[in-house]
Amino acid sequence: MSEPVETPVRGPLWEDKTPDPPASAPPRAGKGSAIVDNSLEARAPFPHRACKREKSAARGLWTGGSELPNRSSLPWHSPLVGIRPWLGGVRRRLSGATGTEPRGPAASPPRLGLLLRRQLWLHGVEKGGWGGGLDAREERAPCPTTSEREKSSCQGKAATATVTRVLKMAAAQNPANQRARECLSIHIGQSGVQIGDALWELYCLEHGIQPDGVVVDSKTNQLENAQMEQRNAYFDNFFCETRAGKYVPRALFVDLEPTVTDGIRTGKYHSLFHPEQFISGKEDAANNYARGRYSVGPGILDLVLERIRKLAEQCSGLQGFLTFRSFGGGTGSGFTSLLMEQLAAEYSRETKLEFSVYPAPRISTTVVEPYNSVLTTHSTIEYSDCVFMVDNEAIYDICHRKLGVERPSYTNINRLISQVLSSITASLRFKGPLNVDLIEFQTNLVPYPRLHFPMTTYAPIISVDKAYHEQISVAGITAACFDFSNQLVRCDPQLGKYMACCLLYRGDVVPKDVNAAIASMKSRNSVQFVDWCPTGFKVGINHQPPTMVPGGDLAKVQQAVCMLSNSTAIAEAWDRLDHKFDLMYAKRAFLHWYIKEGMEEGEFLDAREDLAALEKDYEEAGKSY
Repeated sequence: MSEPVETPVRGPLWEDKTPDPPASAPPRAGKGSAIVDNSLEARAPFPHRACKREKSAARGLWTGGSELPNRSSLPWHSPLVGIRPWLGGVRRRLSGATGTEPRGPAASPPRLGLLLRRQLWLHGVEKGGWGGGLDAREERAPCPTTSEREKSSCQGKAATATVTRVLKMAAAQNPANQRARECLSIHIGQSGVQIGDALWELYCLEHGIQPDGVVVDSKTNQLENAQMEQRNAYFDNFFCETRAGKYVPRALFVDLEPTVTDGIRTGKYHSLFHPEQFISGKEDAANNYARGRYSVGPGILDLVLERIRKLAEQCSGLQGFLTFRSFGGGTGSGFTSLLMEQLAAEYSRETKLEFSVYPAPRISTTVVEPYNSVLTTHSTIEYSDCVFMVDNEAIYDICHRKLGVERPSYTNINRLISQVLSSITASLRFKGPLNVDLIEFQTNLVPYPRLHFPMTTYAPIISVDKAYHEQISVAGITAACFDFSNQLVRCDPQLGKYMACCLLYRGDVVPKDVNAAIASMKSRNSVQFVDWCPTGFKVGINHQPPTMVPGGDLAKVQQAVCMLSNSTAIAEAWDRLDHKFDLMYAKRAFLHWYIKEGMEEGEFLDAREDLAALEKDYEEAGKSY
């Protein structure tokens, strides 16, 4: 009568608790040698019994725990022999450990045993190839033939590949091993700095960060605490945590004169920012592109680059730069072109997106705005990956007609712009079922390198008074994005064709409703796409609803969408700007102020020719076959 089968000692996957073999145990057979055992000879005519016992023991082992069988409990030809010592080294390499860390259950990746058990069972036992689970004192099967050895060797390689894949899956699921995707925001000039002030105020409200940089403590309520952890899942991409537990924005504010930056230094959120995040000169650019690029701007360029390098060193995986500026100002046009040229040289692989205030058709705050806009577009078109444009006239009309603000101020305008920018970056700051990365914007919106000027649209734009009388649906807000009145750039989309559209949904939105809304828009004759782009739509879904600033003009809604569309209709805006440029340059009006600061007249001609070529490019893109 044979001895009873003894259950192998089970331990964690990363810890070998194999007991020493008893003195009476037979020695392990080497490869190609026979095992001298009388009981084995008695069972030799019935090898299927041993295989059946091996398979039963393996089934019991792999369904009962998250550990591998003991080395001494396996036959010498089993593919699981040798996995345990190799497994520890692979696990340490995947987790970044050095081998000196204390061993124990706390060091295990989550659900590693469950994943490994499933994969090994599916790839091994169910396919009938793996033996295991026999005690060292149990009789072993006869030595396999050559074909069986080759089969066992292949199964051993399969086991190695399976364990490696499972460990990588577990390491990827570990939040500590997920690669960060930090973004640096650079606010340049008066327009960029004021937009940044409103934007970071909204970011702090969305993530529950107080004006002093401390996260709101909601540990008293478990539900609120869980919601806060969900909201703050990815916000490290835009905030940097200090040792004191304070969160500092990954941002830099630059202006050639200190008036606007001093407003933030002494404002409500002055404790949120580090003092070195504000850089200002002593002499204004005076709405002159040449002063910002050639005479005054270079004086602070080295300091700005040094602060950007310092911010970049704090990032573990810098994804790109978000630049906020105006086309018409001296600092926004001149210094930005100088800075973008340096960033392209030092950070050539990082994505560079711009959010620019475009000159309005009828509302202008600067006489030489056409000069600055044409010159800065010419000098930065090769260095920017994508430029999202808005203009003040379109936003003025939205505030007046839709929000009921009779005299919109810059505060009203900037808060509306910040809502749009928040929707664009929501997928970078919150978890979502269908998030859009920075590089995905340019991949899906820019069909050709020079045609990277998408228009921006936002819906719904509802005032607080009308919010209770409006019915909001996914189909309704999607249709509103193609309405001329919701565009943040003044141009008629029906005069051109869409090359690509990116729809970024927020809030209570499901893919089924999105697909139905897009199918409905494709069936309309008013929405025309170019012939060479049959798909046309890129979709992003984020379940975090928009957050409204207390006392603001916009009503709180549960669903919102921001559309970024690259359309040939934007050529109308460039044509309008070029016409103003031609009227001034024909008389050489105000030209001496630029030449005095070091520019040459030939630069004006080069810039104008480049813009004419840009108009031609949009015209060619809209042509049919």
